[in-house]
Amino acid sequence: MEKSKSIAGIVGPTLLVMVLSELKLWNPTLYDTQIVPLVYLSGVLLFIAGVAIVRSHNSWVLGWQMSLTIIGWLAIALGLVRMFFPQQYRAQFKNDNSALFVELVLILTGIVLTYKAYFPAKK
Repeated sequence: MEKSKSIAGIVGPTLLVMVLSELKLWNPTLYDTQIVPLVYLSGVLLFIAGVAIVRSHNSWVLGWQMSLTIIGWLAIALGLVRMFFPQQYRAQFKNDNSALFVELVLILTGIVLTYKAYFPAKK
């Protein structure tokens, strides 16, 4: 449980800040100028983060802790997609509705993980 809280204390706030800073409301032209090497680099970083999460927390016990493992595996998969198919990844979020849905899910996930990490469990 402590390892889960420790990892959630890193992943939760990081996820929140990353997604909020990428919202079109704050940064409307962020994805207009992405170049392939930058997409590749972000894939490498995501892959490394995913491997680190999975290596330290590969727990499939039902509960909020399992979301950390799922996030780790998704980061690995997304990192590989960005590394091997950077052009296709760039064109992926032309639809604002799908991007908004993904951003909303990530924001809610970040809030839940941050809450679980920094607020005591009720007994």
